[in-house]
Amino acid sequence: MRFIITKNIIENVIASMQPFLEKKDASAITSHIYLEINNTGLILKATDYEIGLESHIDNVNESEDGKATVNGSNLLGIIKRLKNEDITFETATNNLVIKQNKSIFKLPMYDANEYPTIINNANLKSLDISTLNFISSIRKITPAVDNNNPKFELNGALIDIKSSKTNFVATDTRRLAISHLENMSNDESQFIIPKKAIIEIQKLFIDDAKITYDDTNLVISNDKMKFFTKLINGKFPDYERIIPSNLKHTLSLPKNILVESIKLVTSLFSNIKITFKSNAIVFESLDEDSESQTQIDLNLEIEDEFYLAVNAKYLLDFLSMTNNENVTVGFNESNLPFYLEDERFFTIVMPIVLEK
Repeated sequence: MRFIITKNIIENVIASMQPFLEKKDASAITSHIYLEINNTGLILKATDYEIGLESHIDNVNESEDGKATVNGSNLLGIIKRLKNEDITFETATNNLVIKQNKSIFKLPMYDANEYPTIINNANLKSLDISTLNFISSIRKITPAVDNNNPKFELNGALIDIKSSKTNFVATDTRRLAISHLENMSNDESQFIIPKKAIIEIQKLFIDDAKITYDDTNLVISNDKMKFFTKLINGKFPDYERIIPSNLKHTLSLPKNILVESIKLVTSLFSNIKITFKSNAIVFESLDEDSESQTQIDLNLEIEDEFYLAVNAKYLLDFLSMTNNENVTVGFNESNLPFYLEDERFFTIVMPIVLEK
C-alpha cells in the first residue's frame, strides 16, 4: 500500500477517529486505525466494537492498492508534528512508513485482515427524520443523560417512535428531559442510544445523512462517513407517568432575566430557592455559610406565594437549550416536581425538599 496526501486532510480524519479507539489496551487491534487504498480512494476505520466510524477520502495521489493498521494515537501524534505539506504513507514488511521531506517514521502494524468489520446497513430499517432535526432534538436532552448509573439503560437517550410523534427522552433520576418531533411515516419502535454515541453524533454530522437501525445497532451515514453504535439492551423506565396531567399554575417568564438572576446567586453555591410573589421573583442561595439574593420585579398575577428549591444547573441546562425569549414554568405546589417548557422541548425537575 502506498499513497500521498496533504497533512491537514488526513489529520482532520485521524483526529475525528480518536474517540472510537480502544485506549486502555494498546496491544488490542481496536487501538489501531485501519487504512485501505482501493480504486475509490482511501478508506479509514476505527472501532472499539461498541462504536465505530468509517471515513472515505478521495483526494490521494500516487496510490497503490493495499491495506494496513496502525496505532491511532501514535499516528495522530506524528502527523500533528509534521508541516502542512504532503505526507507519504507506505507499507514495508510489518511497518507503516510515514515520510515528509527528510523525516521518516515507522510504526508497527497488525494483520489488516483481522480488523473488525464495521456493520453493513443493508438490512437495517430507515428512520425518516432529517439529520438536523434528529441532532437538534438529541442535543436538547443530552445534559439529562445519566453517567455510570447501575441501571445501564439510563446511561443513554430513548428514541420513542409513536404513531403521531417521536419522543427523545433522557433522565438522570433528578430530572426528565423530553424533546419531540412529528412522526411522518416511521413504524412505532423504541431504542436507547448510549451517551458516548450521542456526543459523537453531534460532532460528526451537520448535513443530511441516512439514519438506519435495528434492534441492536444504529447507523448514520453520508457520502464521506459511516458511523455506527451498539444500542443499549434494556427497558427504559415508563417516563410518561412522570409527566403531570395538569398544572395549577403556568407562568411565561423572560429567559435572559432568569439566566442572569440564577447565575448571580449561584457564584458560590449551586442550590437555590426561587420564591414567586404576586409582583416579584426572589432568587436566593441555599448556602448556609454565605448569603446571595437578587430580585426581579414582575407582575405574576398569582394569589398565593410559593417557592421552588432546586440545583440551578438543571435550570441553566434547560435554558441553554431554548430558542425563545420567554419560557414556561409550570407548578402545582412547593416541594413537588415542576415543569419547564419551550416549544417542543420540556423538562420536569425534582425539587430539593425544604421544611415549610
